[in-house]
Amino acid sequence: MDYLLLAIATILMIVGIAGCLLPVLPGPPLSYLGLVVLHFSRFADISRNLFIILAVVAVVVTVIDYIVPIWGTRRFGGSKYGMRGATVGLIIGLFLGPFGIIIGPFIGAVVGELIFKDDVKYALKAGFGSLLGFLTGVGLKLAASLLMTFYFVRALIA
Repeated sequence: MDYLLLAIATILMIVGIAGCLLPVLPGPPLSYLGLVVLHFSRFADISRNLFIILAVVAVVVTVIDYIVPIWGTRRFGGSKYGMRGATVGLIIGLFLGPFGIIIGPFIGAVVGELIFKDDVKYALKAGFGSLLGFLTGVGLKLAASLLMTFYFVRALIA
């Protein structure tokens, strides 16, 4: 049973890291769940205080991830069209590999803003804001999931 829990926890950690890039998967909560599953095996003993701290990190980063892209787009003058375009661009970019994941939201936001308002300068500015917000959210999620992965590996080694 312990090996099954270890396998499930490992899969959750890997999917959690992937979820930092894929918008359909909540990365940090899945990574946290991996730690919880690992805790119930005999392979690791994780302190209660660490669980509380990492739970707060997972929740805060997940909430911020929804706010930062909106803030970035709005800060640079974007509209709902730019945000929707960034989402479509990200989904299409997923099929184009890592470069597509980065450039997709930018192109999508620019196209969305051009549909909203026929002004290239405005669309590029909003697209940049969307890209900046997206990359900030990804960076925060990745940092949180990698922190949890660190404690996961540390618990296995100790």
